[in-house]
Amino acid sequence: MNLYLGEIAAITTALFWAITSVSFEDAGRKIGSINLNLIRLLLAMVFLSVFTAITRGLILPTDATARTWMWLSLSGLVGIFIGDLFLFEAFVRIGARISMLIYASVPPLSGILSYVFLGEAMTVMQIIGMTVTLFGIALVILKGDDKKNKLKLSHPLLGILFAFGGAVGQAGGYIIGKFGMADYNAFAATQIRVIASIIGFVILFTIMKQWRKFGAVLKKPKKLKSTVVGSIFGPFLGISLSLYAVQRINPGVASTLISITPVLLIPYEIFIKKQKIHLREIVGSIVAIVGLALMFIK
Repeated sequence: MNLYLGEIAAITTALFWAITSVSFEDAGRKIGSINLNLIRLLLAMVFLSVFTAITRGLILPTDATARTWMWLSLSGLVGIFIGDLFLFEAFVRIGARISMLIYASVPPLSGILSYVFLGEAMTVMQIIGMTVTLFGIALVILKGDDKKNKLKLSHPLLGILFAFGGAVGQAGGYIIGKFGMADYNAFAATQIRVIASIIGFVILFTIMKQWRKFGAVLKKPKKLKSTVVGSIFGPFLGISLSLYAVQRINPGVASTLISITPVLLIPYEIFIKKQKIHLREIVGSIVAIVGLALMFIK
């Protein structure tokens, strides 16, 4: 069983991301995506600190080296602060399922960024897989316009751009995080990333003069239920388990398994939200995941 702990962690992460994305889509519409970002990070920090105090005997990651702090802080700013700032706005504009499908472009984007910044060449199979993944995403976000006989976007452009911005941020965050994490505890590493992200949002809120609106949101606890649920399954369990999975198994395999979240959201939208999902969207989601799997065949 120990041989499959990484795979189990990755698949569980995908399920947690599904729960988180649905919760945050609801929360973002109620309190605004920027308020949601800071609240869920503060909650996640509380959960993480309690957990690490019990499991490690340390409330904060004070055992991390300066190098670890530097790289993981930068990873948090790029992946969580910038990446999730875009992604959560995408949740509000185009919904969780489409946002998470576009988010599945993280592995291909990671490959491209690794090539550009680290000089890591991609194999032929990786290029094929990347192409298939992007084709699958294109199947979902593009549709035919019968009147003009050409393709058009099936969802608002700005929402799609926000989702891709989130994917680029996360890909960059993963690559930067690899420099600082090594064998360091996954939950403590997440703490560092979250701390850096909180600092980023504190600065942003101050610049935007957002604190009064933020205080008003805190006075309406009924609107925060979805935020609490999403914070437990996302920044706390989701991020930590994803880092654990990357430590235990090949990062590509972990990324592929984690990226099945859009497929897990299809039954939810059909049976719970009673939304009509086109066959093109289902096929595109599956094609995108197949492409991710192809990227990591050796």
